[in-house]
Parts: sequence; structure tokens; C-alpha cells
Amino acid sequence: MPPLPSLTRRGFLAGTALQVSLVGVSAQSGAGRILVYTRNGTGYVHDNISSSVAAIRKMGSENAFSVDATDDPVVFADATLKPYKAIVFSNSNNEAFTNDAQRDAFQRYIKAGGGFVGIHSASGSERQWPYYWSILGGKFLRHPKMQKFLIRVKDPNHPATKGMSATFEWEDECYFLEFMNPDLHPLLVTDPARLDDPQRAENPRGLVGDAMPLAWTLRQDGGREFYTALGHKKEDYANPILYNHILGGILWAMGERK
Repeated sequence: MPPLPSLTRRGFLAGTALQVSLVGVSAQSGAGRILVYTRNGTGYVHDNISSSVAAIRKMGSENAFSVDATDDPVVFADATLKPYKAIVFSNSNNEAFTNDAQRDAFQRYIKAGGGFVGIHSASGSERQWPYYWSILGGKFLRHPKMQKFLIRVKDPNHPATKGMSATFEWEDECYFLEFMNPDLHPLLVTDPARLDDPQRAENPRGLVGDAMPLAWTLRQDGGREFYTALGHKKEDYANPILYNHILGGILWAMGERK
């Protein structure tokens, strides 16, 4: 893989600001490689980022793919992105890119068949760029308070849902998205009418109903895209339900699972 320009090989530091880290967790010959991207622009930054990256590194070490991680948008250049089978936006938020050249490189990567994975607040990235919404599947709108709610498995045969109970209770921020891509394939859904939500009347229309998608796949603009709204709590990245859900989505986006 070509060296990433101006990026340093350092571990993550504690706190809200992540330092750039580009450490492959698997040196196996011929192993697939993914990029985990965690940039947050101005605004709220989740405290789960280092936990999510650590979990994905573990997935890589257990499943023979290498993991590079960074929050530096300079990585979005054609030559730098070319080796990656998938890009994972792990709890990114606000502005993901700093210029249109980076956006163009991201778009060319998708058009060339690259995989994309969005985790939780990734739906709040690039709030001014409709192309990104179409690739992720929608744009973050809001969420009610943290609470337990019932999740239903819509597609039990996908790698991201295999082994899940048909229904299960989960505590998280239940995300509402707008501008939802009508071509998305729901994997997990919930009934928003059952939420403790004083703003229920503001629910987005379209694909919501009593089966609001929480996780899905897309085949958009040449790429393979997976998104899950789950993952607010940092401790959940060690929970087998979320861990295997994200792992299955990454392997699918990489083209390693059907």
C-alpha cells in the first residue's frame, strides 16, 4: 500500500480528540484491507470512537483483514484509497471532508466498486452533501432520549444479522433519518410508535411506518454500502450482538460475504 501522506503512525489518545493511527492489525499475505475513518468536524464528538476502532481492529485480527485508522481527510486521494476493500465511517460526525477534491476521491472510490460502512453517527457526517446521504442511505435528523426499544430482524439471512434473535431489546439512541434512499434493503427495524418520544409528530415519512429501518444495505452508484444506527454506548462494542453485526456488515461491504 502506498504510504499515506503527512500521516503519523501513532496510537489513539484518550479524550475526544483522536490522533491519526495507521496500524495494520493483520500482516497476512493477500489479506483484505479496510480504512476506518473517524473525523468529526465542529460539533458533538462521541466518546465511543476509540472503543469502536479497537473492536474493528480485533475483527480484523480474527478474520484475516488489515485495519488502518485515521481522522485525517488527506487520506481521500485516489492512490491512497485504491488498496482498500471498504471504508468504515465509525462514529464520524459533522464535516467529513475539508475540500471538494476529497469528496471527488470518495465518489470515485464508490463508483469503482468500493465498499462503504457507516456506524451510528456516520449518518450525521456531510450534512450538506446529498451524494453522501444517498450512499449512506439517509441523513441524520434527530433522536429521542436514550432508552430501551424492541428491534425486529427484517432479513435474518444477511451476514450482519445471522444468529440474531428474531426480536430483541436494545438500549441506544434510536436515530431518525431523512432523505432516506428508497432502494435501501432493511436488515433491522423498529416501531417508532413504541418509543418514549414527545416529538413523535415530527417523524420523517416515507419508509418509516411501524418498521423504521435501523440497519440496511445498499448497492448504490457501483458500491456496496452497509449502515447501522446502533452503537452509541462504548461498552456495546464488546457486546457480541453489536460486534457480530458490524463484523458481518464489514465483510459484506468488502465482498467477502454474500
